[in-house]
Amino acid sequence: MERIVRSFFVKDDGEVPNNSELPVIVYLGVFKDNPDGMEEAFQRHGWSGSWTGGIYDYHHYHTNTHEVLGVKSGVATVLIGGEAGERLELQTGDVIVLPAGTAHKKLASSPDFAVAGAYPEGKSPNLRERRPEERTQAIAEVRNVPVPDKDPVFGEEGPLLHKWVK
Repeated sequence: MERIVRSFFVKDDGEVPNNSELPVIVYLGVFKDNPDGMEEAFQRHGWSGSWTGGIYDYHHYHTNTHEVLGVKSGVATVLIGGEAGERLELQTGDVIVLPAGTAHKKLASSPDFAVAGAYPEGKSPNLRERRPEERTQAIAEVRNVPVPDKDPVFGEEGPLLHKWVK
């Protein structure tokens, strides 16, 4: 597996908390030659509860768990971090790891776009939308989510272990 990894922080935008302590991590093309292998890799590294589908077309986030999304097919433009966030062009084989509290939204996609999602230790995610009145509570919940002990792609040797330190 090729390691082309980038990371970036997204700031609290006043409506969604995002995560000021942990960066979003993007693994470009890591499963390009074997997109069907990503769910098995996630599972092997303790990221389970996997599902296959799309990404909602509205800003949403999870306050109780981190999330990994791997592109199984197609291409999409996603917005990470709210309206002023970062636009990403994702394609088959790319993986993105979203720290708890990080808003994400699909802007456009090819008809065959599908992702596999999973969570550390199979945690069942809650679903939060942009509601400024819930932001204070959301921030408190996000701060209590522990850092996983394995990277969903590379296990005990992955970049997440170096970039996610509380």
